[in-house]
Amino acid sequence: MKNVIIVGGGAAGFFAAIACAEAAPQARVNILERGPEFLQKVRISGGGRCNVTHHCFDPRELTKRYPRGERELISPYHRFQAEDTVRWFESRGVKLKVEPDGRMFPTTDRSQTIIDCLLNSARKAGVQLIPNCAVNSVTRSGTAFEISTSRNETLRADKLILAIGGARTPALASLATSLGHTLEPGVPSLFTFHIEVPWVKRLAGLSVPEAEASIPTTHLRERGPILFTHWGLSGPCILRLSAWGARELAALDYKFTLRINWLGRTEDQLRSALDSLARANPAKQITNTPLAPLPSRLWTELLTVAKIQPDTRWSSLPRTSLQSLLRTLTATELPVSGKSLNKDEFVTCGGVRLSEVNFKTMESKLVPGLYFAGELLDIDGITGGFNFQAAWTTGWIAGNAIAESL
Repeated sequence: MKNVIIVGGGAAGFFAAIACAEAAPQARVNILERGPEFLQKVRISGGGRCNVTHHCFDPRELTKRYPRGERELISPYHRFQAEDTVRWFESRGVKLKVEPDGRMFPTTDRSQTIIDCLLNSARKAGVQLIPNCAVNSVTRSGTAFEISTSRNETLRADKLILAIGGARTPALASLATSLGHTLEPGVPSLFTFHIEVPWVKRLAGLSVPEAEASIPTTHLRERGPILFTHWGLSGPCILRLSAWGARELAALDYKFTLRINWLGRTEDQLRSALDSLARANPAKQITNTPLAPLPSRLWTELLTVAKIQPDTRWSSLPRTSLQSLLRTLTATELPVSGKSLNKDEFVTCGGVRLSEVNFKTMESKLVPGLYFAGELLDIDGITGGFNFQAAWTTGWIAGNAIAESL
């Protein structure tokens, strides 16, 4: 009986194991997980709801959400993409729902639903689940692999899948390098910005529905909701900006100027909107008539930044003050002094060099019988379910490719 070992009990590892075991029931398929529990990242993702995938069913469009891996994922996504993920889970009794921003969650809003589905599917397919089993080293032995574990035993595998997550853990990533692979340096992706500006911190908990953020010294620019936090700014717009700029911002040591257009509109569009607001409310104080959809508390703070007195009325607003307000609304500049990892998605930019992997099978081009799946690859997506989709797809392809080769 052929022995298949998957190192890593996360999303990619489980999808690979289930795909392989279902397609090749004659094989012995094992998942080795160094911790006591499986699928821990699935458990905490999406605030405990699990953002399974994204409602984007066009493979080409789907790949555009990946700062690293866009070109390599085109072929895999033509074979197994978000729509296939939805069908996979629904065929096992788990229905997904779409939120307005395109993110897809189980209808139960509980990540445990996804965990139970994966655990049950794996057990039903005959996958052996081995917790508390860290891998110390892997060596080639003829056409097979010898795997030394923390249980003081050596396991033999005819086929090996490394699905150990991001390359930020050197001991785990070294399994790939010990077999001859190259790792692109790991740096954080999907992080929030530290901004030590008092008025920003005063707005903690407030959100802006559609803003545009950019970093003037770079090409980086993103649109979407922004969330004020106790340490600075977060939300989809900021997280996407951090993903696309992962390497550039690391090179800047996370110290740079952030420019925000709070409504994502041009200066001319805003001038027209403010003129309309002034004509409709000439006798009202500007502070009491915020420009929709800006929250009133943010509007008040932006008026202060623009040096407009709180008791100023629209009818008496000088043209110079109007111009200052326009500049503030379209180009507020804030000093970023650091970062915090997004708690929902611990994503790393970096990993196994993509040119060393055959994306038709996820097999190593350097080591026959060795496969990769998930975040260990130098692939990462923006926030919204894209990183899980890459895990499902690469795991499914690796598992099926192994089954066909046995």
